[in-house]
Amino acid sequence: MTALLIIIAAVVLLLIGYFTYGSWLAKQWGVDPNRKTPAQTMEDGVDYVAAPPAVLMGHHFSSIAGAGPINGPIQASVFGWVPVFLWCVVGGIFFGGLQDFGSLFASVRHDGKSVGEIIKDSMGPRAQKLFIIFALLVLILVIASFVNVVAGTFFTAPDAGQLGLVLHPNNNQTTAMVSVLFILLAIIYGIITNKAGLKTGPATVIGIIGIVVALVIGLNVGIAISRTAWIIIIGVYIAIASLIPVWIMLQPRDYLSSFLLYAMMAVAIFGIIYAAASRSATFQLPAFNGWTTGIGPLFPTLFITVACGACSGFHSLIATGTSSKQLSNEKHAKTIGYGSMLIESALGVISLIAVGMISTGYSADLGSPATAFAQGIAAMFHGNAVIAALLTLAVSVFALTSLDTGTRLSRFMFGELFLKEEEATWKDATGARKVLAHPLFGTAFMIIVGCILGGLSLSQIWGLFGAANQLLAGIALMAVCAWLGNVGKNNKMFYIPMAFMLVATETSLIITIKNKIVGFSAGTLAAPMWGHVFQLVFALAMAILAIILVIEAIGSAKRNREKRSAAAAEGGNE
Repeated sequence: MTALLIIIAAVVLLLIGYFTYGSWLAKQWGVDPNRKTPAQTMEDGVDYVAAPPAVLMGHHFSSIAGAGPINGPIQASVFGWVPVFLWCVVGGIFFGGLQDFGSLFASVRHDGKSVGEIIKDSMGPRAQKLFIIFALLVLILVIASFVNVVAGTFFTAPDAGQLGLVLHPNNNQTTAMVSVLFILLAIIYGIITNKAGLKTGPATVIGIIGIVVALVIGLNVGIAISRTAWIIIIGVYIAIASLIPVWIMLQPRDYLSSFLLYAMMAVAIFGIIYAAASRSATFQLPAFNGWTTGIGPLFPTLFITVACGACSGFHSLIATGTSSKQLSNEKHAKTIGYGSMLIESALGVISLIAVGMISTGYSADLGSPATAFAQGIAAMFHGNAVIAALLTLAVSVFALTSLDTGTRLSRFMFGELFLKEEEATWKDATGARKVLAHPLFGTAFMIIVGCILGGLSLSQIWGLFGAANQLLAGIALMAVCAWLGNVGKNNKMFYIPMAFMLVATETSLIITIKNKIVGFSAGTLAAPMWGHVFQLVFALAMAILAIILVIEAIGSAKRNREKRSAAAAEGGNE
């Protein structure tokens, strides 16, 4: 019964937040349904392509979800269910939703450009370049983390290059087969809707039937390939997916994938209700386990670990990198930006309940968080193996969507970093900058580095990703706050979330830096040592860049106040 009450409370509070706070934000910022969006004014058939609201919702939700809202809350469950529940709900409404909605809206008003362009508008070109460098560091960690996750859920054979189809597949082999079939299905969907002119409704019915067929095939025939081979295949796939027009792969695959996630959440909620009625599983998580646990102190650890379940900087990159280029009307920004985040918060609470059905708190004995999630939901159905396999598949599918979207974002940011203001594309650049700004260079660089790091399976990567991701959220909140202030809109709702995220993540990075230095001095760090060096250097770089950006923001705010005061004084003298 505890689990049922938790999910009811979460859904009710999140719905109240959406219809009250979300609507208030839209009015404060001046969302205008009659204003044309970049998808309409800058349509190019590749990146700027207006999408139906349901399709864009599927792309955005699939891309921001990934494995984050499952991994984070489950790992943070060691603190007890109350802290995680409160942060998912309160954080989603007042922190994550604010960032996602604000970033999407600000990008739409900046021709669909990234957070870097918003920073340039409000804080200057130097701050923009610093932010892009910071964001690219984060995206390297995103690619490395999710390459590791996806390859880990696909491979089963020894690392010797075997390739083959297998009958009676296990979970990983099924997941690999269905994921490959999903890619083919997405291409077919994109062609029949964008070239053959089939409407979204009938095409969706065909797509859902295709999903069922893919699941049936995958449950009976799987793919067995080595981990190294999967990493190479994933790298090639995300390179192609990030370069081709969004209507061929990105839009349709993410849209169809979203039905898996919706179905997964529906199955989980039904399972919670069924477990409460039949007592098929008992919620075991205690309410609170203390201010310090094995993974660290509640502050800042909880707020870094939960990540996507409450607030995630990666969302701002998605909102300003791809979603803003596909938004057909500003009135949909609240649903796609704010609404998607609240659905993700609900998924975070579901993940918390899932681990509580099989344990008093997450530990490595439960396997990966994705495995614990699948086992927890399956336990509500008396340990049904098919449900566990399908849930594992859904988690893997969403990690893959984050990968190809993140790579596309890297391509955009490389262009912004190396192009001058008067240069529209890489073709306008000269010398080395023409090479560095080329779409192929940025794509290849990020994939090669990300896949190498992901292939090493370093645990340090995921730990760094959490801190970097949340620090990015603080910077994104700061960027939108500064822009809204400059254009005369209410931005006071950003002050507390912005300050909190910056302080929490800087604290986490400082703790990491301190622990690594102490560990090096005492000789207590486990091999491989270069992994610890990598983590220390990355943490230092991100902490310093963030501090510089905050200083830039303070200086920019001061200069803008002086300009407004001077303009007001001149107006008074007239």
